[in-house]
Amino acid sequence: MSLRRDFPGEKKSLAGMADDVQELIQRFTPFLTYLTELQAGWPVLEMEKLVGEAGGPEQVACITVDMVRGFCSEGPLASPRIQGIVPAVARILARAHDLGVRDFLFPQDSHPPDSPEFAAFPPHCLEGSSQAQTVPELSSLPFAQHFKHFPKRSLSSHHGTGLHEHLTSRHRTRMVAMGDCSDLCLYQLALELRLWANVKHLPWEVVVPASAVQTYDLPVEVARGLGAMPHDGELLHLVFLYHLQLNGVRVVADLV
Repeated sequence: MSLRRDFPGEKKSLAGMADDVQELIQRFTPFLTYLTELQAGWPVLEMEKLVGEAGGPEQVACITVDMVRGFCSEGPLASPRIQGIVPAVARILARAHDLGVRDFLFPQDSHPPDSPEFAAFPPHCLEGSSQAQTVPELSSLPFAQHFKHFPKRSLSSHHGTGLHEHLTSRHRTRMVAMGDCSDLCLYQLALELRLWANVKHLPWEVVVPASAVQTYDLPVEVARGLGAMPHDGELLHLVFLYHLQLNGVRVVADLV
């Protein structure tokens, strides 16, 4: 397909834009169908099997990114879609703990007031604020004393947080990555784990349970009213999990 291109300064008619949209829909339908089929084919993985494949619970790290109040329940970036995965994250962490896993890692936004990130996103999760705190459903788990937190100042869980140094300090074979957002911090976390393992020939398998991952939704009409960029949560969630799988991350429907 070759979409028409306007010359600078030339305004396309509504009819012309509608034609382009129809061409895009026709062009993208096979791939969107593939994404739906891919999602339907993700397996449910038993945590006991994952731990066994890893070589024991001491070989497993559960990394939960940005499950904080500022993305779940309060502030400008709080999303009910993110809040909705809290029970699945808590359940998976509890199951891992029951099987002997003790490496629970929490990279979490904690921004200074002058964070450059606020040029792209509204001010959120200021260091020391309630928004930067772990959601109570997780912080109140009876084994929360094992949680290790890594404050972060960007989308990356690896740069300037100490997480990378922690992960490479001893032998591990399985990394379970959960949290938000599917296309932002979670994506950066899981992909960087996979890329680092490739570069250093580390025996890491990165596992992402789709039940414990999500992103926010901002419809076009709402975004226009806010003067913001829209964000289709359903589409971007699928596209970015597809891309993680494309790059060697093991995406599963759930861990039980």
